[in-house]
Amino acid sequence: MQLAKVLGEVVATIKDANLTGLKLLVLQPVTPAGDPAGRTLVAVDSVGAGVGENVFFVRGREASFPFHPAEPPADAAVIGIVDRCDTE
Repeated sequence: MQLAKVLGEVVATIKDANLTGLKLLVLQPVTPAGDPAGRTLVAVDSVGAGVGENVFFVRGREASFPFHPAEPPADAAVIGIVDRCDTE
């Protein structure tokens, strides 16, 4: 799992049928301190996250697991909204 900040949403009127009805979010991966950490990416939202929220996401095959039994063609999925991140 990785932390990210939601920067925006993606609207695509023509897409794979398995993505119909799913929200796509633009994410900026971040460090636990909130600093940018890598390139932005698009992820499928499984939790109802919104722009400006901090989230955690997974990459790879696990990205389609929250949508079982459907298998959307996704390589990243938001699986949680971060309430707080404590670091030492």
